[in-house]
Amino acid sequence: MDFRLKVFYTVALRLNFTKAATELYITQPAVSKHIQELEETYKTKLFERNGSKIALTPAGDMLLQHTKSIFEIYRKIDFDMSVFASNRQGLLRLGSSTTISQYIISPVLAQFHQKQQEIKVNLLNGNTEQIENALINKEIEIGIVEGQSKNQSIKYIPFLKDELVLVCNSQNPMAQQNEISLNDLKSMKFITRERGSGTLEVIEYALRQVNLKITDLQFEMQLGSTESIKSYLFNSDCFAFMSIHAVGKELKNNELTVLDVENLTIERYFYIITLVGKSDPLSELFIQSMSAYYNLKL
Repeated sequence: MDFRLKVFYTVALRLNFTKAATELYITQPAVSKHIQELEETYKTKLFERNGSKIALTPAGDMLLQHTKSIFEIYRKIDFDMSVFASNRQGLLRLGSSTTISQYIISPVLAQFHQKQQEIKVNLLNGNTEQIENALINKEIEIGIVEGQSKNQSIKYIPFLKDELVLVCNSQNPMAQQNEISLNDLKSMKFITRERGSGTLEVIEYALRQVNLKITDLQFEMQLGSTESIKSYLFNSDCFAFMSIHAVGKELKNNELTVLDVENLTIERYFYIITLVGKSDPLSELFIQSMSAYYNLKL
């Protein structure tokens, strides 16, 4: 593999020479030298420099697309040839939304590593929209997300059933109620995930089914992760709809309480996502591992 292309690829993704140098364990002058050599080879600029900021030129963008294809071929070569050495090798780039990374996929990754120690796994975290974009841009081979959009280039495989429950601090005055009404929701203050989150999309859809709009609710704050929402709930009288998988420990320790809402059940599936028409042996191997771990047929 041409190391100069690897340097270019890293800079192109990060759009930052310093971050690329840190990630590649080389100096920033070395990064600049490799990029300069590529520009001399192709007799064109690959990056536009504006002070401390850089951006891809049209030529740089074209080289990035070719580089992604080259690296994908290298990955397949490494994996296919490892069969003859009686072990599996290669790099698997995964992406998953925050809830899944923290509460669903970690034990699968641990078991996968025990059985496939020669396979390196890189895990990208982000919300559903970010993970879908990473898949489309070929920055990952497989994603596991909380929502299902309508992108025609993505294949969605239902993976694991989930339920979103309404939770609050166990000391919250409303925690003692057995059930609350849909109308009660309008007077409560909520903490929610950011736009682009699969969780928020599912909540919006469920509310529409009972003639409520997301704007009918009062949102005190939007936070970027499940853990930050839980921490906020510990120190406030706010409420949040959260995955039952994400609050198991807190419910057991009586730190959070689930409130039943009359006529409202919010269920969804987590989805494995791949590009339509793309067959990746390493991704298929990982999907088999997830299927076996959760005793599912995928």
